[in-house]
Amino acid sequence: MPLLETSGLCITIGNTRVCDALDFSIAAGDRCCILGRNGTGKTTLLHTLAGLRPAQAGDIKLHDQSLQQLPRRSIARHIGLLFQDHNDAFPANVIETVLSGRHPWMGPLQWESEQDVAMARAALRAVDLDDMEQRIVTTLSGGERRRLGIACLLTQDPQLQLLDEPTNHLDIHHQISMLELLQQQARQDHKAQLFVMHDINLASRYCNRFLLLFGNGETAQGSASEVLTHPHLERLYQHPLQAVAGPHGTLWLPE
Repeated sequence: MPLLETSGLCITIGNTRVCDALDFSIAAGDRCCILGRNGTGKTTLLHTLAGLRPAQAGDIKLHDQSLQQLPRRSIARHIGLLFQDHNDAFPANVIETVLSGRHPWMGPLQWESEQDVAMARAALRAVDLDDMEQRIVTTLSGGERRRLGIACLLTQDPQLQLLDEPTNHLDIHHQISMLELLQQQARQDHKAQLFVMHDINLASRYCNRFLLLFGNGETAQGSASEVLTHPHLERLYQHPLQAVAGPHGTLWLPE
């Protein structure tokens, strides 16, 4: 059974039609990537699926219940969102920030348990930030802050992870290590993951399904062999591409 499912979903932002009558579902074990040019509404779609903005029409169901009818705490226990950028309004340190991922699981005025702290520290080790617990987050580099955001998501432990450009600000080593970490978690813990990414080659390496947004309301979805093709990708990006055989499958290079 799908964790999240849309039927007849219509989303518009400004003059851009993100999708028209989109029927889409994601289940445990799926690693799906949304691809499209700048301004086609990838982030808007992700935020709509997280329940942060309304759709113009259609329905979104989480575990077969309408997302609009569920309380925010319940949604946050099942859906986690890694935002494209982070604005740190308060000078919290790293361990305090990553522990915020446990808030959906805590009651009013409840303090974090030893198990919560252990989960947070395990997440910091996983993203190679375990020696920075007391650092103030505003002193971190962009890449370190990105990895902290991923650690918060791991600490939250939702069944569905929505990740908006998770490789932002990361060097090549950390791009691969973070995507490997997320892939491992999806396989071991049977998570569902929905990414927004700009790198077609990283997307095809780490995802098994794809949703293309063409910017006029039209979409295409399927496996790599079904939608990562010359006609689809050159229309999607409005630029000629060359397919080259690589060690992890086809690589797409701009001409």
